[in-house]
Amino acid sequence: MAHQWRGVINEYFDRLDIEKGSKVITLGEGGTPLVHAPALAKLVGAADVWLKVEGMNPTGSFKDRGMTMAVTKAVAHGAKAVICASTGNTSASAAAYAAAAGIKSVVLIPEGKITLGKLGQAIAHKAAILQVRGNFDDCLVLARDLSENYAVHLVNSVNPDRIEGQKTASFEVVEALGFAPDFHVMPVGNAGNYSAYFKGYLEEFNEGIIKAVPKMWGFQAEGSAPFVAGHPIENPETIATAIRIGNPASWDLALSAQDCSRGEFGAVSDTEILWMHRFLSNEVGVFVEPSSATGAAGLLKNSKLGKIPTDAKIVVTVTGHGLKDVGWALKDEQGNEVSPTSCSNSAAEVAELLGLEKN
Repeated sequence: MAHQWRGVINEYFDRLDIEKGSKVITLGEGGTPLVHAPALAKLVGAADVWLKVEGMNPTGSFKDRGMTMAVTKAVAHGAKAVICASTGNTSASAAAYAAAAGIKSVVLIPEGKITLGKLGQAIAHKAAILQVRGNFDDCLVLARDLSENYAVHLVNSVNPDRIEGQKTASFEVVEALGFAPDFHVMPVGNAGNYSAYFKGYLEEFNEGIIKAVPKMWGFQAEGSAPFVAGHPIENPETIATAIRIGNPASWDLALSAQDCSRGEFGAVSDTEILWMHRFLSNEVGVFVEPSSATGAAGLLKNSKLGKIPTDAKIVVTVTGHGLKDVGWALKDEQGNEVSPTSCSNSAAEVAELLGLEKN
């Protein structure tokens, strides 16, 4: 019988900080595709580019890797409720894993700053949802306050269990390729994922499994780029809602990861993000939410600056599925709404409409 993927805790139990006998809360997360993307490689002038498609996780984003660890550990500690601040994906994941664990989930979201797809997921998984008058950073401060003073367990990326679970994506990349890429590129919001990938690669290096840690390139939206500015951004703004974060929770960890990997942080415009969002779906066949295209958009920007060697092997993490935020996919490049063309049920008329030649 073929091996059935069992989720990241069961697959990597001996490499995670978890006690034997723990009740594992899993939805089968991880084991996501590493998709070869020759069209993107050609565009940026690299030898090979692969996309780590994290939108194929159970709730449609990379958050599930960390959430299985966070909720498993919360249950082990006797928690009856978990809480998170979220721009959307964390709320969907926390609500789903809390439902699987049979405990309560509380979600704090910035008022008017969450896509309907993500909000719908949190509602479907019966989370208690509160819209906070403020931005994501205000939500996180409130979530931390509540978790420190009341009987509720915080599952944001400030929780080290989240980083521990998310590092498994690096293990999967190395297993799939048989080596570590020269560069690993991704979007950056709270920077927990950036820190987690570095942690995973560093462990692989220390075990002698890989010869070097990839250079970690993290990209933010220009209106929400605290790492590039060198200080928190008070009122971050970008169409990339998942990374609209002005004061990253994993600031110190991410700076350490960037320094140790000889990596860098950069910023791209909303226009560059939306262009790459469409390129990935049109030319590579991978549909991501706009925020998830930020890393690939940054890769293209760096290629134009001559920063990519022609023999480079690169992995780009795309963090969330396109169905999370379909609004941008339903518009053309001029921002006009796209709708299906009306036609009759005549084959001849349809063929003419499509410009098809007769056999």
